[in-house]
Amino acid sequence: MPPRQSYHHGNLRQALVEATVRLIEEKGPQAFTLAEAARLAGVSAAAPYRHFTGRDELLEEVARQGFEEFAGRLETAFDHGRPSPLSAFLRMGQAYLAFAAERRGFYMAMFESGISITGNAALTQAADRARGVLVTASEALFRRLPPGRPRPPAGIVADHIWAMSHGVVELFGRGKPGGRSPIQPADMLESGALIYLRGLGVIPD
Repeated sequence: MPPRQSYHHGNLRQALVEATVRLIEEKGPQAFTLAEAARLAGVSAAAPYRHFTGRDELLEEVARQGFEEFAGRLETAFDHGRPSPLSAFLRMGQAYLAFAAERRGFYMAMFESGISITGNAALTQAADRARGVLVTASEALFRRLPPGRPRPPAGIVADHIWAMSHGVVELFGRGKPGGRSPIQPADMLESGALIYLRGLGVIPD
């Protein structure tokens, strides 16, 4: 099997991650066993313990890799706020939805597996990197406000936008298009973000 070939070349850890992503996509983040991941990777049931203490640690590694890729996509979408902080901010929303659709197994491990992000230093660092892009983007938006105008905490704004994006994914971004709303998820997220930012005074009436 190809995964076993990878294992002989020292890539057992990554082979298990890829197997786990496939299982999550097929069964969900809580409906598979470590033995199933090992079997799909083409190794013995005992082999995963060379790299992971158990199933949760393997899930944490999947989530960590997911957050690293996710953060990279957000950074690329923001592109240092070019050509404008607002357009860059809205691009990140589209990147969020694209990641959730294209990397479903990673996304579910990150947000739906029930693992503790704070219990794993590397996972925490990766998640903080992703959130940091949203914070930076929020700060760039606030520079548009007139001098002396109160500025909401960038971290709170980042968390609000993150929650809105996740809500769109969960409620409208899965299943058949139009199943719950005639509006496309991307349009719903963008319009919601614009309404929110207008309420903060970032966008003129």
